Amino acid sequence: MKITIGGACEPGSTLVNKTGGWRNFRPVYNYEKCTKCGICEIVCPDMSIHSREDGFFEYNYDYCKGCGICANECPADAIDMILEEK
Repeated sequence: MKITIGGACEPGSTLVNKTGGWRNFRPVYNYEKCTKCGICEIVCPDMSIHSREDGFFEYNYDYCKGCGICANECPADAIDMILEEK
């Protein structure tokens, strides 16, 4: 795709453009600390956190950019940001 001056490009979907490949840190849950409050899912700007049937949450790392907002906002301190190894 050619991007013109001004940054205009064709419309698309982030479902097609997996953005998780550029992160430096990835969030990892400590399920023993998690209180299942759901704040992480609410504050995730990429919507890469989803609830599981057991009430816990999991990441879709294809879309997680590693911003750390979830870890910062977790009241139980149940999310650690780990250096991504590529």
